[in-house]
Amino acid sequence: MVWGTEGTAVAGGRGRPVGRGAVAQDAVDAEAARLRRELIALRRDLHRHPELPGRERRTAGVVARELRAAGLTVTTGVGGHGVVGVLRGAHRGRTVAYRADMDAVPPKDIVGGGPAAAHVCGHDLHTTVALGVARVLARLRRRLSGTVVFLFQPAEETLSGARALLDAGVLERTGVAEIHALHCGPFPVGTFAVTPGYGLPGQDKAEVALSGPDAPDAARRLAAEINALATVAAPQTPADIERLLADALTADGPLARFVAVRAGAQEAGVRVTYRCWPQERYGEVRADIRRLARSWAGARVRFPAEPFPAMVCPERDARRLAHHLRHALGRDAVAELHAAFPPFSGEDFALYLDRVPGTFTFLGVRAPGAPLTTGYPHYPDFAPDERAIGIGVRAMAGWIAERTHSGGSGH
Repeated sequence: MVWGTEGTAVAGGRGRPVGRGAVAQDAVDAEAARLRRELIALRRDLHRHPELPGRERRTAGVVARELRAAGLTVTTGVGGHGVVGVLRGAHRGRTVAYRADMDAVPPKDIVGGGPAAAHVCGHDLHTTVALGVARVLARLRRRLSGTVVFLFQPAEETLSGARALLDAGVLERTGVAEIHALHCGPFPVGTFAVTPGYGLPGQDKAEVALSGPDAPDAARRLAAEINALATVAAPQTPADIERLLADALTADGPLARFVAVRAGAQEAGVRVTYRCWPQERYGEVRADIRRLARSWAGARVRFPAEPFPAMVCPERDARRLAHHLRHALGRDAVAELHAAFPPFSGEDFALYLDRVPGTFTFLGVRAPGAPLTTGYPHYPDFAPDERAIGIGVRAMAGWIAERTHSGGSGH
């Protein structure tokens, strides 16, 4: 594989002069506006062709085609169907990565189940925003400092795609100093939710085997006892989701520390999946599960693997992004989460943040007056407001250009 060869896009930036190697936000905004209709059409095309985790062949092909057309150097087949695009600015600067995920939600992971894979998590929109950022910065390359590495990742839904890209050496081969990403969230379109010191929980699994003629009944009762360890329940109604949103925006609120558990009896055993915050609590929950299992004669507890790590966003970087977003889009454009939200989802972006600093930010996609579930990932009626695409492109293109031009984040 060839990594980091210089791209060929040379369109100059427009906007007020801001010095050598700097991209003005008004130049970003102008280029993003020119691409608005094309990007909406691109997102609709991706939406019509959802692909399961690890099977993103068509989506990867579209991504590679768009990046090459913009003049980036492109490597395909990275960690499966991953695509890496590299854009070098005309001036010296830092190397910054931007990640988007490409897979659709499997039927079993859609709330209430579904007949087929579907883009009800917004990865089609994430991919479109990243392609928009690449095209905007390519057009402004003469003003751009440093290098931008675009990572289009497969298999986020199975928490395996990031590991595959990292194992392929994408960060080391390209010299990435930091990494950034967006995710759709149930916030009003035009707003962002930053996550300083928070992010998304990891995940752990347990299996308990029981024996004896009463094992099936014992399994049902033990599953109930383990489920009682939960401090927060999965939302059942829009009102429940509204409450979770309010809790996540509350400093030292009920989501500052939580355990979310799903335990089910299966014949003579119990299967457990749980998430908690902070991630240091995994040891406590494991001890609780062992304690509860000991009450049942012959019970054997197994934890198949180490817990998948939580995604914790560095506080300094998130606050710098919030400052940038308020300057670029207005003071009312940014909310701050004070909890890991939502408590029922993991995110393998955690693995990148274990290697380099960066940000993970929620892009508001809820249309005015629309039901809350239309902006909440994994619900079957998820229908993001497409105006969020242009807003995401403006915000992230300006932010990435600032980071490649800056003197570093001090990490």
